[in-house]
Amino acid sequence: MISRQASDGAADTVGDSGESVGLSHAARAVLTHLRQRGASFFADIVRGTGKIKAELETALWELVTVGMITADGFDNIRALIDPKRRAGHGKGHNARPRHSAGRWSLLYTSEALDRSRVMESVCWTLLKRYGVVFREMVARETMAPRWRELLIALRRLEDQGEIRGGRFISGFLGEQFALPVAIESLRASARQPRSGEVVTLSAAPVRQRRSRTAGS
Repeated sequence: MISRQASDGAADTVGDSGESVGLSHAARAVLTHLRQRGASFFADIVRGTGKIKAELETALWELVTVGMITADGFDNIRALIDPKRRAGHGKGHNARPRHSAGRWSLLYTSEALDRSRVMESVCWTLLKRYGVVFREMVARETMAPRWRELLIALRRLEDQGEIRGGRFISGFLGEQFALPVAIESLRASARQPRSGEVVTLSAAPVRQRRSRTAGS
């Protein structure tokens, strides 16, 4: 079971009457469904609330960020921020949304919370998608957590020697973090003659038209 740490302003328990203040209508609908039906798959929540999938994805992430709901596994969290996972896999009648991998349920603060693991999971998703992660790139992700939260997790991964920190792409301010394989790719590209072509840093549709540096 995974979740994000509840913020200072979040309710102490899911049952508190003032907990839904400030939440969107869709998020309140999800809370009501989970209270009445218990742990539910994404498809069950869609049917139970009558909301469209895109609206529910935003509502689920909203509830995750304030520490009100939790999920069976990390794949649920990844599905919210990864368009390819949200699109599902398989074809035709065999297609199965990635949301179907696990259930969502109410989070009570008596349960063990592990915010750092959730943030690290999000960081790995972004790193595998882009190779290099920095603030301006994360800003493109509509459902990503706040940069300062990701920065803590990225620095921890750097301290553990799993990723590298440095200045890998010029033209952007602030700290940057990269997978070792991405750094090697950038270095190899920097050794090639400049031709002015657009370079894609990963399989994602984001393209960087900035000059590159190979230093770390």
